[in-house]
Amino acid sequence: MDDMQIEESATLVPHPSVDPIDGLVAPYSVLTTRRHQMFPTLTSAEVDRIRPFGRVCAWATGDFLFQIGDPGPGMNVVLTGKVKVVQRDGLGGSYVINEAAPGQTVAEVGQLSGKPVIVDCVALEDTTTLVIPPACLRALMVAEADLGERIMRAMILRRVNLIELGGGLVLVGRGTQPLLLALQAFLRRNTYPHKVLDVDADREAIGLLDISNAPESDFPMVICPDGSILRAPDEGQLASCLGIVPEFHQGHVYDVIVVGAGPAGLATAVYAASEGLSVAAMDCKAPGGQAGASARIENYLGFPTGISGQALAGRAYVQAQKFGAHVAIPLEVKALHCDETPIQIELRDGRKIPSRTVVIASGAQYRRADIVGLDKYEGRGVYYWASPVEAKLCKDEHVMLVGGGNSAGQAAVYLSAHAAQVNILVRGDGLKASMSRYLIDRLKTLPNVHLYTHAQIVGMEGEGWLESVNYRVRAKGEQVLTMPIRHVFLFIGAAPNTDWLHSCNVHQDDKGFVLTGNAARQACQQSGDGDTYTLQTSVPGVFAIGDVRAGSTKRVAAAVGEGAAAVAQIHSYLAELDRKTSPVAVV
Repeated sequence: MDDMQIEESATLVPHPSVDPIDGLVAPYSVLTTRRHQMFPTLTSAEVDRIRPFGRVCAWATGDFLFQIGDPGPGMNVVLTGKVKVVQRDGLGGSYVINEAAPGQTVAEVGQLSGKPVIVDCVALEDTTTLVIPPACLRALMVAEADLGERIMRAMILRRVNLIELGGGLVLVGRGTQPLLLALQAFLRRNTYPHKVLDVDADREAIGLLDISNAPESDFPMVICPDGSILRAPDEGQLASCLGIVPEFHQGHVYDVIVVGAGPAGLATAVYAASEGLSVAAMDCKAPGGQAGASARIENYLGFPTGISGQALAGRAYVQAQKFGAHVAIPLEVKALHCDETPIQIELRDGRKIPSRTVVIASGAQYRRADIVGLDKYEGRGVYYWASPVEAKLCKDEHVMLVGGGNSAGQAAVYLSAHAAQVNILVRGDGLKASMSRYLIDRLKTLPNVHLYTHAQIVGMEGEGWLESVNYRVRAKGEQVLTMPIRHVFLFIGAAPNTDWLHSCNVHQDDKGFVLTGNAARQACQQSGDGDTYTLQTSVPGVFAIGDVRAGSTKRVAAAVGEGAAAVAQIHSYLAELDRKTSPVAVV
């Protein structure tokens, strides 16, 4: 792929449908063929096996077992009678999801952690159910592995079904509003059911709403299922409205707090919780980190057909909850206080959470390029990830992608199925130095993907929204070329997310990545257990893993491996700490 004009009649590559159990909704629903898995009926013997985990409750005809927004009750198993599960939206629409008879369960995956419920459930006749609260539901998953697998699969499929139906929250705005796109991405990556109404396209639906005189500053609006309206909320306000801002038990000291819920952080949470440690994992956005935005990861062990980043993160997120980890999303960490015992994590809202150890897994983010006009177009044609939201905007249009790493390659492959043409710009002489061979080979087969080497963007232009890109190619000398482009995706370099470490003396290299092991000891002229705790930072009890760590391998598998290794080192560290603090027996 050299610098030559691509044919205008580029063939589009169809996007393959995806098994919804992986966390992506296929372009057409296949859930109708899996209804037996979504709503299984347990035998009397199976119900008897799970009775010890719950308590029997009675409901009269018309009683609500729970309503949208109520604290999550866990799982109901219908013993006698019948109940109806209904999804509602803010426009007054309602959809019957299922009528559960004896032997059937009522719960979706959010109930593993007791999240606010997102459907109504009402008794159609006098009914008794076995109510299994979240903590007991998690214990059931571990103790009764075969039943747990069926129940878990059913709960995941039910959440996917709710997402496909598009009930719940209603976002109202113009399809290209940056805040609307951000809210869509937030809800999608947190797998929260919603629908979007475009005020310019959905005239009939908008006519049902009394918003004709609303000022532009009110958009996007969020219409909640109870009819309440949020006007131009940010992600934090939206999370508060949904009741999904995490809470913590006052006075509880965790064994491990993990800051970051990408592959490294989630791996730490899974391994630590499954081995009996008290764990909290925090992230300000959604599970998955940068990897969660990858359209398809094809070189991760055990997935020969590939898996999307969101699907992989979604599975790890559920797995961490299954073992009892407190996954706190969205939650922003403000500071780390290492001079206190136990160590304190200070949140942006002022709360402080104590922990015996801390794992820094906050990852890295793509660097902001030094491009004239970039600020004006972020969210208005410039993006740092490629999700279905952005892909929809790019349909049948020409796009530009800057970067030569695996994330850039995955994004290019994904966008090629939607855009008319994908133009990749790299500063080097090709992709071999930074991209996996399978991705390079894949890109070569795509007729609507074009590579420009020794090229870089020098400016952007457009009124309000990006309209054209100015760039240079070394072969053209200092000549500035212009390409009409409305969508640019930037995947260049990585800057570590370490601003929250300013209050703690965690040593970093000259690029801001966290030093660990011997490098950390040498930086602060320490001697001791650097060989034992290779992932420990310059502060005892504080470990660093994944992309934020200096010298790490920027691959999902490596991040997961570091998460597992960190847990082993934390076990050793805590055992040593307990030996030092235990009273000496007097003989």
